Amino acid sequence: MKTKILVIDDEEGIRFTFRRFLADEGYEVATAINYDEALSKISETDFDVIFADIILEGRTGIDLLRSVRERNLSCPVVMITGYPNVESASDAMRLGAFDYITKPVQKETLLHVAGMALQHKTVTDEKEKYRSNLEAIFRSVHDAIITVDKELIVLEMNEMTKKICRLSRGDIGKAFSVISKECTGRCHEILVDAIRKKHQVEERRLECQCPNCPRQVVAITVSPLIDNKGIFSGAVMVVRDETRLAHLEENLRERKQFHNIIGKSEQIQKVFTLIENLADVQTTILIIGESGTGKELVAEALHYTGVRSNKPLVKVNCSALSEGLLESELFGHVKGAFTGAVKDKVGRFQRADGGTIFLDEIGDISQGVQLRLLRVLQEMEFEAVGDSTPIKVDVRVVAATNQDLREKVRLGKFREDLYYRLKVVELALPSLRERLEDIPLLIDYFIKKFNMKLNKSIEGISADVQRIFMGYPWPGNVRELEHALEHASIICHQGTITVDDLPPELKNVKEAKVLLRDKEGTEPQAILQALEKTAGNKAMAARLMGKIKFKQNFIYFSNSLTLIISSVCSP
Repeated sequence: MKTKILVIDDEEGIRFTFRRFLADEGYEVATAINYDEALSKISETDFDVIFADIILEGRTGIDLLRSVRERNLSCPVVMITGYPNVESASDAMRLGAFDYITKPVQKETLLHVAGMALQHKTVTDEKEKYRSNLEAIFRSVHDAIITVDKELIVLEMNEMTKKICRLSRGDIGKAFSVISKECTGRCHEILVDAIRKKHQVEERRLECQCPNCPRQVVAITVSPLIDNKGIFSGAVMVVRDETRLAHLEENLRERKQFHNIIGKSEQIQKVFTLIENLADVQTTILIIGESGTGKELVAEALHYTGVRSNKPLVKVNCSALSEGLLESELFGHVKGAFTGAVKDKVGRFQRADGGTIFLDEIGDISQGVQLRLLRVLQEMEFEAVGDSTPIKVDVRVVAATNQDLREKVRLGKFREDLYYRLKVVELALPSLRERLEDIPLLIDYFIKKFNMKLNKSIEGISADVQRIFMGYPWPGNVRELEHALEHASIICHQGTITVDDLPPELKNVKEAKVLLRDKEGTEPQAILQALEKTAGNKAMAARLMGKIKFKQNFIYFSNSLTLIISSVCSP
């Protein structure tokens, strides 16, 4: 593209001369008679150099120079004057004029000044490009960046400095020691150390302690500013906010909740890790565990932490439907397929296309449904009831059961090939008895939940209730605990749940007589205390009591449960 030059002068001869001299050198030249015409052309065209007469009709070249600077145009402005004097020249140079030339204009002088102005513009544009690039980089960086000189006077900072360090651009020009007085001053010490040693200094996990600020953990890196000649001019400090990372690490050390699954025990932590590992693995998963252990919650976590989370999660309770209804629910049917099929129906597998289908109580499906399900797992294809047109789907299958499917396979009640198709990955959930240490967390969670639901302000449970909860076998697992706490929350009218607020079967555990028959003469109360200390763990209680050999039967009577626990413990 040709270099564009604008010449502004009210004398036609000057405009003609400038145009001819410059055009002969290959420049594209535009002219203007006065200030207004010049501004109009400047608005339409991006000029590389402007030559402007100081004296114009109605306005001056100085006014034009001001307008160019107000618009932040990078083109150099050269003033033309027939009567040069010190005052006009100094005004022009003070306002940013590149140079000025006098009339009558000499060709060599004009071309020399034009060449120098264009070189200046090239350098200026290059510097502006680098400056714009650096600004863009500084804006995109999520760290605070602060530069200081050798005397630790702040030279520059980016926008993130305001958020992370609570500093503003008004602090530029101040000593860093002054603006860092509000915190511990550790960042100032690191900066001083880097400038003294003239090499990079780093410090991780520094906890900022600014007054009236939330807890913040940062990493600081200070690097000296040394040019290619080895001249040291200051330092740049980068402050990275690692608060979220620190919180994540704390959570990893003791993560107590994953989605809606609560627990910190080793068993449940393994479940959390397995869910994360399986979230994006597109394979069939079989969740096994007793009733009430949270199999549906695990299925939800598997779906919503994976790549299918924005697609449907379709749930089917296989035990709640008869064989005919279940087949229709899973695969759909066409109008007239059976009595009552008055219109076409889309099955659950088709509704779950792209997402996940959760088949709960999979152990209860009939042999016929088992065979059809096997084909879906093998080919991801099925036909609606009453139709022979195959339907292809992309569905992730998560199944769950509280039954022993291996035993059902042995008895011929469950297809072996389907069993192995379902348990590509098996995820076993521990019973509540196996993770007693999670009970306090679950209690807190459910109390908060029912406080909101029932508009209560219950703060916790009594020590007697805690002992009952820790000693009860929880055959219904977490679901039973939840229902027990919901019952107690409804009954409770004070700040603490007591034994009187519990369901009858739990109150009867407290009130039941404990019959102990001990051949070795061991004090019954000592055994009870040992069991209480070990949260009901008989083996640990035996080790706690040392070399005592004992044999006992604990019989708890209630109106709904008779539980007999027999154990023989020896050193």
